[in-house]
Parts: sequence; structure tokens; C-alpha cells
Amino acid sequence: MLELARYGARRRITGALVLAAGLSAFSALYAAFFPSVTEGIDLDQYAETLPPVFVEAFGLRSLGTIEGFLATELYQFAWVILLGLYLAYSAASVVASDVESSRMDLLLALPVSRARIVGESFLSLVPGIVVINAVVAAVTWAATGFIGHQVAAVDLVAVHALSLPYLFACAGIGLAFSVTLDRASLAQRGAAGTVFSLFLVETLVTNTDYSWAGALAPQRYYDPTAVLVDGVYDLEGAAVLAAGALVLVLASQWHFTRRDVQ
Repeated sequence: MLELARYGARRRITGALVLAAGLSAFSALYAAFFPSVTEGIDLDQYAETLPPVFVEAFGLRSLGTIEGFLATELYQFAWVILLGLYLAYSAASVVASDVESSRMDLLLALPVSRARIVGESFLSLVPGIVVINAVVAAVTWAATGFIGHQVAAVDLVAVHALSLPYLFACAGIGLAFSVTLDRASLAQRGAAGTVFSLFLVETLVTNTDYSWAGALAPQRYYDPTAVLVDGVYDLEGAAVLAAGALVLVLASQWHFTRRDVQ
């Protein structure tokens, strides 16, 4: 069982480790800079001079604390935006690349259903996502302890655990494009563009009469600043994201079983 998922996961684990190393380096760098950056500077006062939409988009609160600093510099930017875009982009190739290269013809000749191919293609992304979270969480905890500004372990575990449904939802968007388009490059651009567009919409409509327009944005349901600064865990938001990811996977399976593969 899960032979396709294991094969895909092995192919992607090296890339996941490289990405984890890069994000860990950023985390350690931000932690190392924190004491010097905050010395004699009121970052919260500086944040008050910025446009409210910018402050809201990047969760600029309590920048004078290591929790607020990392929430803004690492999690709101690198995690919510960059990693979300990367996973949508990466997931958009899991099926489309096989269709484009005609490898899908070989897979369909095997005694496996189309639904299983799509489902296990998505599952092949999961180990890499978990590895990235585990490595970066460990490095962040060690780095903040080294500089004498230890982040609470419970909150650090929570911010990474609650990011999993968000990242799965972004990957689900990529999967939907992957089963719809035959060219991997088009699927990747479409998925990444959609995730970024949803982020922009959510940023622009927050605290306005049109806030309903951002209801489909995954970013609405995951707030690392609330977790690290306030210790607030949005379990309902995580459930919404998990349900959304499941719906995207099931819809992708349904669509792929009914389309012609050229």
C-alpha cells in the first residue's frame, strides 16, 4: 500500500531538507540579530507609522519581543507567504508533470485507480512538509535559547502544528490545478498566482465591509502572531483549513477520474 506515495516522498525529501536548512538558517539569523536590532530602538513605535494594511498583513505587533519579531520576520512572511506559495507551486506538478511527460500513460496501465494516483500524489508531499516544520521548530527553539530569549516550547510547537492544515490547504490548491491542466508550468503559475491573489484579497478587505470576500483565503485561518504573541490557538481555523484541504483533494480525485488524459 501507498507505494506511489512512498516513491514520490523519496524523490522530494532532498528538496525538503534543503528548504528546511534554508529556513532554519533564516530563523537562526533573525534570532542572532534580535538583540542588536531591538537595542535602543522602539520597533512598536516604528510599526505605528506604517500603513494599517501593511501592519495587518504582516502581523506587526510586539516587535520588541522575540515572539513578535519572529512572528513577523519568519512566520508571517517566510511561512505564510513564501512556503505557502512554494507548496502550491510544487503540488501543481505532481500530476500535470506526469501527464505532460506521458508517464501517466504508464501509471494508468497499472492496476491502480485514478483516484489513488491523485490521492497518493498528494500524500507524497506530506513527509516533506512535516520534516520542514520539525527541523525549523528545533532550530528556532535552540537559537532563541542561545541568545537568552527563549520562545515558549508549547507556543513554538503550536505555531508549527497549526501551520500544517494551512500548508496542506495551499498544497491542495496546487493539486487542483495539477489535475486540471496538462502542462506543469501552467499549473504551477496558476496555483502560485491563486494563493498569492487570495493573500492580497484577504489583506485588502480585512476590517472593511467587504471582509466576506476573503473567506476563501487560507491566510485568514492561520495567524502565527496570535499563537506566539498572545498564546491563542485557533483550532476552529485549523479545522476549516483541514476540511478545505480534504475537499480539494476529493474534488481533484473526482475530476481526474472523469477527464481525458491526452
